[in-house]
Amino acid sequence: MSPLPVICVGNFTAGGTGKTPLTRYIAETLMRRGARVAILSRGYGGSVQGPHWVDLATDSAAQVGDEPRLLAGTAPVMVARDRVSGARAIEADPRRFTCILMDDGLQNRSLMKTLRIAVVDGVRGFGNGLVIPAGPLRAPLDGQLEHIDAIIVNHGARTGVGGPGHSRSAPAHPDAHALATNFRGPLLAASIAADVETIAALKPGPVVAFAGIAVPAKFFDMLRHLGVDVLEVHAFADHHAFTAEDGRHLLDRAAACGARLVTTEKDLARLQQPAPHLTALAAAITAVPVRVVLSSADAATLAHLLDDAIEGAIPA
Repeated sequence: MSPLPVICVGNFTAGGTGKTPLTRYIAETLMRRGARVAILSRGYGGSVQGPHWVDLATDSAAQVGDEPRLLAGTAPVMVARDRVSGARAIEADPRRFTCILMDDGLQNRSLMKTLRIAVVDGVRGFGNGLVIPAGPLRAPLDGQLEHIDAIIVNHGARTGVGGPGHSRSAPAHPDAHALATNFRGPLLAASIAADVETIAALKPGPVVAFAGIAVPAKFFDMLRHLGVDVLEVHAFADHHAFTAEDGRHLLDRAAACGARLVTTEKDLARLQQPAPHLTALAAAITAVPVRVVLSSADAATLAHLLDDAIEGAIPA
């Protein structure tokens, strides 16, 4: 058990729920409320075992993972395969952090959590309801619900129609609605909003979009629904390590189409590393920043949960 409050954000299912932008949202909310936040990550996709503080100047995504690199732009990130060792390193740091925000790890019982938040994809739900490898669940759902304090249903990209937490193109999956009767804790709704200025800058001309995330189609659909002229799409596996051949192919396709290259922030994080074969590609692309949006009521509920979790941990 850590003497610091541990707030964990994770998934019931494998990937693609919007956990990373929600983690960033929660980190920003905690910092606005006076917390000194350190993010604790397993560093999935990276080679570093840790404990290791992410250094954006020297660490590549191949070393620390793409999500830690992305989150390190918001708050200090500790990568540690052993979560307890990572927590101990945060506790001992001279910056005197007052809160640990654990990125993923709801199913990891090695470190006790103060607040446990699960993110659910409001479009895909829980698939066939079976556990990996037969389905998308990381563990049986009933057993997971017993260890969760709050659930946030991510309804996907906002398209300019409806309020926060709703998407014109993707109604909520029945599984998300069923949680209202099976889960007694706070059930909140969220959506994902793309950066307005970036989208406006993309609209004058065509784009070639590519993504190596859990569900690339979600990114491509978001661009189309926001009015971006998407000529071609190129989907890669989640956490894909881009090669020189990938770079040449994407640059050639964009040139042939007279289009700009567009990708996600997470993909850009994997391209921003000291690798000569990726330099030209990284320089040629536009990454679309996204943020989590909650209604004022749900944002207030989440803030109240966070306040309760860090109560007494913020020095006067």
